[in-house]
Amino acid sequence: MENIVQSLRMEREKPFCAYLYDLSKLRHHVNQLMTTLPSACRLFYAIKANSDANLLTTLAPMVHGFEVASLGEIEKVRAVDAKIPILFGGPGKTQEEIEGAIHHGVTLLHVESIHELQLVNHIASQKGTTVSILLRVNLRSSVPNAQLKMAGVPTQFGIDEVEVPNAIALAKSLPNVKLLGFHFHAMSNNGDSKTHVYFVDHCFEMAKTWGKEWNIDISYINVGGGIGINYQDVENQFDWVDFMEGLEKVLEKHNNTNWQTLFECGRYITSSCGYYAAEVLDIKQNHGKSFCVIRGGSHHLRLPAAWKSSHPFTIVPVEKWSYPFARPELNDSVITVAGELCTPNDVLARDISVPRIRVGDILLFSYAGAYGWAISHHDFLSHPHPEHLYIESDSINGSGAKTEDKRLQIKISVV
Repeated sequence: MENIVQSLRMEREKPFCAYLYDLSKLRHHVNQLMTTLPSACRLFYAIKANSDANLLTTLAPMVHGFEVASLGEIEKVRAVDAKIPILFGGPGKTQEEIEGAIHHGVTLLHVESIHELQLVNHIASQKGTTVSILLRVNLRSSVPNAQLKMAGVPTQFGIDEVEVPNAIALAKSLPNVKLLGFHFHAMSNNGDSKTHVYFVDHCFEMAKTWGKEWNIDISYINVGGGIGINYQDVENQFDWVDFMEGLEKVLEKHNNTNWQTLFECGRYITSSCGYYAAEVLDIKQNHGKSFCVIRGGSHHLRLPAAWKSSHPFTIVPVEKWSYPFARPELNDSVITVAGELCTPNDVLARDISVPRIRVGDILLFSYAGAYGWAISHHDFLSHPHPEHLYIESDSINGSGAKTEDKRLQIKISVV
């Protein structure tokens, strides 16, 4: 990727700033997930992580479906694939969204509250149809080391575990909803495979208890996503192989259930295929600290500022220097990477040791394919948007150089 960035920079007059998505890497990663997933499981992509149309088009033939959280996301999915299964979750669904879900043939609707349950039934009655639902449960316990928690703590998500029996009773009494199981999305960015196995097992136990007590014909148990990315130690990522081994044991333990187990992963699917590249515009010292100011920032890649963390990057050297004065640089220094916004919160990495960095070099942030551009405040200060480049890297060998018989393919779209 560094060679690609260097080549792209030489083709441009203005400072370089771009998102780059390696679509071949995405296919390879997802193929590994799909081929190791047990046959009783289904993998959906949560498009909130990145709803870029090129990524959705790449993923649609590979995953079992998409998970969405708004009517807008439903429409994005249907623009790519008219028939692919859709799971629809999220709090605060409006009448328009529920009507849209029915219109677009959403497969399962995750009901978040007693009120929403009644609203879905009312709208389905008016439409003369029945909506297949899962009740979203806010468990009283969750995975303790997950970075964000949607359950196990007071949040706006799902139905409190103690209120689930009341929700089941109501659902069974309503003529225009069909209760097919439970939804347990409880966390985000969990990096520990063993605690994730424990969580899935706990979800099974809870669903079995309610299924037996209320004589529910359960078809699905949705254990959500929440599988994380280690941004601080990129060599030490979630152990998918260990998780699959543990998951097989959980499924064997509960082999009398005959349910489909649904996963709705976002970050873990697309994060590693995406990169954010931004050119260094200035190097300066203030109050004893060194700052590198880049052409870009948190209005493009908000995640590190939102989590107050340092995002991993490498330095791509650019030898071209067009000015008649000395090129600013630092050697064996500790730097903070700041963006071009007029706020001290516009920081992407703090106190990072680098061997050498110069104005005009490019910082290449990895693991930027999820919750990057999609969650950022693009138009703050009205700076230009980054380019969005889609790379088919099957034509590149291990060193990043072009192969002799194929050309590097890059598709460019303007956002």
